[in-house]
Amino acid sequence: MTRALSVPVRARRAPRPAAAPAQAVPEASRTAAADELAPTGTRIVFSVTRSGSIRLLRGYQGHLASRGWDVHVVASPGPELDRLMASHDGVTYHALSMAREPSPLADLRSLVQWMRLIRRLRPDVVSAGTPKAGMLGMVAAAVLRVPVRIYHQRGLRLETETGAKRRLLWMLERLTIRCSTRVLAVSHSLKGVLVRERLASASKVTVLGSGSSAGVDLQRFASVPATTDRDHRVVGFVGRVTPDKGLETLAHAIRILHDRGAAPTLLVVGDVEDPAALVPVRELMGRGVRVIATGGVADPAPYYQQMSVLCLPTRREGFPNVVLEAAASGIPAVTTTATGAVDSVVDGRTGFVVPVDDARAMADALAVLLDDPARAVEFGQAALERVREQFDRRKFWPMFDEFHSTMARRDP
Repeated sequence: MTRALSVPVRARRAPRPAAAPAQAVPEASRTAAADELAPTGTRIVFSVTRSGSIRLLRGYQGHLASRGWDVHVVASPGPELDRLMASHDGVTYHALSMAREPSPLADLRSLVQWMRLIRRLRPDVVSAGTPKAGMLGMVAAAVLRVPVRIYHQRGLRLETETGAKRRLLWMLERLTIRCSTRVLAVSHSLKGVLVRERLASASKVTVLGSGSSAGVDLQRFASVPATTDRDHRVVGFVGRVTPDKGLETLAHAIRILHDRGAAPTLLVVGDVEDPAALVPVRELMGRGVRVIATGGVADPAPYYQQMSVLCLPTRREGFPNVVLEAAASGIPAVTTTATGAVDSVVDGRTGFVVPVDDARAMADALAVLLDDPARAVEFGQAALERVREQFDRRKFWPMFDEFHSTMARRDP
């Protein structure tokens, strides 16, 4: 069914299936509090800037629709949005162009479209994440007095910026948070930064459980058979290839291992958003290091099984989903002390945490796991147990249910 809207955005509601979707949380997993609070017919609008970022919701929008909510998702036009518009998850999707970088004229046009959309939908709750969608969604919802405005904070771009751009990003974050009635941060370290940067008070910021965007689907990764004949010296990277992800540091660490005569294979999985960020990796090939770069893939799950260890050399995160995915595959991780990343690994038990941009410390940590396969297996099993206990989506979604239901029934 297609809903006609009096705004210049595309919207399509995927027909609701007769049966509950396969990703719905089992009845036994739902908390009693969430069941009592779930307000049937309550209208909620989720938003992210780019259509590809809808994956951050991990299918939660369809789950919430199956529980009686009237769910809408707003994102910029793109292939992922087109795919979801043709799906059967009972959600209404809206294409609304939003520029990722600050752009006054484009942002003003997007804000006008946002306000027309909110006037048409009259939602009870707006929950927006990623910087631009967060700002536009929160400002429009505040101006039009939407009662519940949740800013889903998934990371601070300003952490890796300096000078005037950092000040601008700080002001935009401050505006977004001021327009919200609640900030939902994806990690405890991110909450700490929000408070230290004087962007939000501690009382305004909520972190659910141990954090993460929406938990991890353990069944998805358990269904991938383990590779018994894999090379036991493979370091994997999964993510967008951008300077903030720190691939330059990882390449330097691999070079150090190469100089020690123990270079592993480097497996890079992810879209190349900034070709310059891949240059240090290409230089490794000139030194004789084996590098496999897949580009973007539809499903990274099989690639984790090719790794001995995942390395996320990031400079900033909200909470890295790739570390949870590796853990769900029984693979340990080496990451950094960056915001969000530090929450994802238990240092010395599920992997190692090293200082940001410290290639030598990273090389040493990788060497421990590459040179001792038994220890890598031990760490991988500990990582798997941790995600089972703290990040299983079947446990995490009920916390989201209760949070959204409580917010919908509370006077802000």
